[in-house]
Amino acid sequence: MPKLTDDSANERIVATLAASLVVPVAMTHPLAGPDGDDEGGNDDSGEGQVGIATRTRAKPKKPSQFKVLMLNDDYTPMEFVVMVLKRFFRMDMEQATQVMLHVHQRGVGVCGIYPYEIAETKVNQVMDFARQNQHPLQCTLEKA
Repeated sequence: MPKLTDDSANERIVATLAASLVVPVAMTHPLAGPDGDDEGGNDDSGEGQVGIATRTRAKPKKPSQFKVLMLNDDYTPMEFVVMVLKRFFRMDMEQATQVMLHVHQRGVGVCGIYPYEIAETKVNQVMDFARQNQHPLQCTLEKA
């Protein structure tokens, strides 16, 4: 492998191999700073060492999931609850009716499971829509 003595040679090599997974990197010392100096000392020897840097792809962490829960009340019409489930949770008529009946009979029901930001947005949308239509419908979220 050729001896790397100037920055332009380093740049040409890195540019040539940029698409590969293994890229040569000039290093003068394991603790070398960006200008090649080690911690406080000067590296006047001009003797660079070539090391190998590998790119690894970090697997992104799955976001935490949250249940969007609808709570029963004695005032909100069942038809309105079905409309909310269809509109904000993309349920068909049969699914929305089943969830509405579950909420009515058991006091609470799961509308969907989403990452936090989406769950929070859906809760806010449902609550705002219910208030605009003068219904006391309650919706909340909890960690799945």
